[in-house]
Amino acid sequence: MPWIVGVSGASGTPYAAAVLRALLAAGEGVDLVVSRASRLTLLDETGISFRDAHWREDLREWLSRGADGKPDSFDVDVDVTGVRHWAPGDLAAGPSSGSYPTKGMLIVPASTACVAGVALGLSKDLLQRAASVTLKERRKLVVAVRETPLNGQTLRHLVTLDDAGATVVPASPAFYAGATHIQDLVDFVAGRVLDAAGAEHDLYRRWTGELGGGAGTT
Repeated sequence: MPWIVGVSGASGTPYAAAVLRALLAAGEGVDLVVSRASRLTLLDETGISFRDAHWREDLREWLSRGADGKPDSFDVDVDVTGVRHWAPGDLAAGPSSGSYPTKGMLIVPASTACVAGVALGLSKDLLQRAASVTLKERRKLVVAVRETPLNGQTLRHLVTLDDAGATVVPASPAFYAGATHIQDLVDFVAGRVLDAAGAEHDLYRRWTGELGGGAGTT
């Protein structure tokens, strides 16, 4: 069964790319939903225009870029044959139904608008609908919220999601893993998202309880 990966319009498309690369490297299937708003962010952060008609080429180019947005940051050509793409306006798509089998859903990054829509059950697009389905089917939903500061309304929406069974993972990088590049910080957040989902990866160095191996646990 695949993981659904939803990409909303918040800044932080490198987080989504790191999650996608890790899932595909682990041989996981992915159902990808890239919202309309996220395409504007992706264009701003990488210069890539993500198009439904050419999504494979655009996805390959996106996944070849690191946190700096420069082309060919990764030498390995990512195999995207394990990805199934769904247009954000396609409410008849597989992930919009509870009978469509998935392991769960990762929303990375999650904007406050996306958080509100899922918390309120608005289902205004496929991303929100898939998240609502994931919750009602009691599957894993990981929400990597990327905003600061957070106002009271958004905090209440996040509590609502937590109460509904979702795991909220703020996009907060840690420094104990020995980061030397921006990509290391991106990979840490992506790794924590995958940890919350129970998906295997080797994106960051884990704390071992020994000096020199890190200085924190979260």
